Amino acid sequence: MKPKVTTEFQHGKAQIFKNPFLESLTKTNPTQNIIVYGITIIGMLLLANFKIGLSVFMIAGLFVGGMFFWTFAEYMLHRFVFHWVTEAKWSQRFHFIMHGSHHHYPRDEERLLMPPVPGLIMASILFLFFFGIFWVLGIPDLTFGFFPGFFTGYLMYSFVHRATHIMRPPKRFKNLWQHHSLHHYRYPDKAFGVSNTLWDRVFGTMPPANKAKGKKQEIA
Repeated sequence: MKPKVTTEFQHGKAQIFKNPFLESLTKTNPTQNIIVYGITIIGMLLLANFKIGLSVFMIAGLFVGGMFFWTFAEYMLHRFVFHWVTEAKWSQRFHFIMHGSHHHYPRDEERLLMPPVPGLIMASILFLFFFGIFWVLGIPDLTFGFFPGFFTGYLMYSFVHRATHIMRPPKRFKNLWQHHSLHHYRYPDKAFGVSNTLWDRVFGTMPPANKAKGKKQEIA
């Protein structure tokens, strides 16, 4: 089923939950993310080296590999999870909470980054997923070097995503800003990459070149 993501957007802020406490958990700011996620990443790296016993060189290699793998996960999650929606009410509600509200309110600055509480819950689930894979391969300890890189990739992506919505594009990154703008305002079923366009090129979801070059899109 094709994603039912609107290309119509509104100014202002979305309301995801009626409960004030739950609603507060859907909002964040850059400082909170840097502190909470930064401490998490540094803590895991220290654990990998001093407790697990991975060498600095091994951690560095796993870290870079994790960052690169994030670019693939970014594409797959955005395309097949955040844009997954069916006719079922619960599916539509899930979609709105996870991503639909962002398409309706792309300038809601408090929701341009993943808030710490749901972010850490998702990170824990992903960590266990990767730990399971490495455990099956007989190398579970490598998860502690790989996952910090994966999480750092996410953190870098999230700040690039925020920048595309609140900043004018730097000259050398103008095409990347344009790419995400096309996803929001013209082709919600294309241009799923945010921090890069690699996997859109690999999987054939690049927006039409003539539209991207022939008409200026609103960068938001």
